[in-house]
Amino acid sequence: MQMSLTLAQQVLVMFLLSGIGYLMFRSGKITLEGNRSIGNILIYLSLPAVIIQGLMVDRTPQTDVALAVSALVGVGCVVLAAIIARLTLGRDAIANFAATFSNPSFFGIPLVVSILGQGPVFYMTGFIAAMNVGQWTYGVSLLTGKPQRLSPGELLRSPFIIAVLVGLALYLTQAQLPGVVTNSLSFVAALNTPLAMFTIGVYLAHVNLREMLRRLALYRVAVVRLLVIPLVTLALLSLLPAGYQDMRLAILVAQACPVGSNVAVYAQLHDCDFAYAVETIVVSVLFSVVSIPLVVLVAQLVW
Repeated sequence: MQMSLTLAQQVLVMFLLSGIGYLMFRSGKITLEGNRSIGNILIYLSLPAVIIQGLMVDRTPQTDVALAVSALVGVGCVVLAAIIARLTLGRDAIANFAATFSNPSFFGIPLVVSILGQGPVFYMTGFIAAMNVGQWTYGVSLLTGKPQRLSPGELLRSPFIIAVLVGLALYLTQAQLPGVVTNSLSFVAALNTPLAMFTIGVYLAHVNLREMLRRLALYRVAVVRLLVIPLVTLALLSLLPAGYQDMRLAILVAQACPVGSNVAVYAQLHDCDFAYAVETIVVSVLFSVVSIPLVVLVAQLVW
């Protein structure tokens, strides 16, 4: 119960940060162009710093096995989410994208850190990598109606994959970075949560809340994204031994997060219904304050 309360408090803090972003945009202190710049900071600096930091742990035979297992589980969770979304939401491309891909990077990592500490972020790297590759391939194919192939060169230029590769190199070699570098990395990583929540606040400022809350399709997406997929994932994670408790919780929280903000980015890029995409994010974020602590409470009762 205490863990669920801690999560609820952390989600409320993130809501307050989103509210700051909303007010800053409404008052003209953050512009659309400024919001794009914040997005670049998140994608190219703060999130890679979080991923690298999460992989900077002492290497043991146990952590080698745990890393491999968590990567396989992470890929499996993304595939599972895609299957459930297609079965429950039909051919609605944006709904499928929104339900399949959660927000483990900007939303999940601070939640996991709040209840488990920095260490279990280590278990989320495979999930985050699979999520981003899935968005660029399967996600884009949903929105365009055409198969999307990602060349090795494009993959290697992704900031997320570069961060995973750098983090893995540090993990495998156990290279020790100078203190000034690790301190700088920590400061940049700390930008992740507030900046990400500011961008969600800007999205919130773009929707008509009254009309949005009347759109029934959004509730279907939210139920699938926030309850159906996490609870099925919980059942499958229960197959892992009890010794993997931190891994199970970290991946479950990542899978229980609201709709990832990239659905709006890709919808805009491919001339899809941008407003609908933004609304899936906003509605799922609103309901996640209840759903995430609830899912974790169920996990604690089951495990």
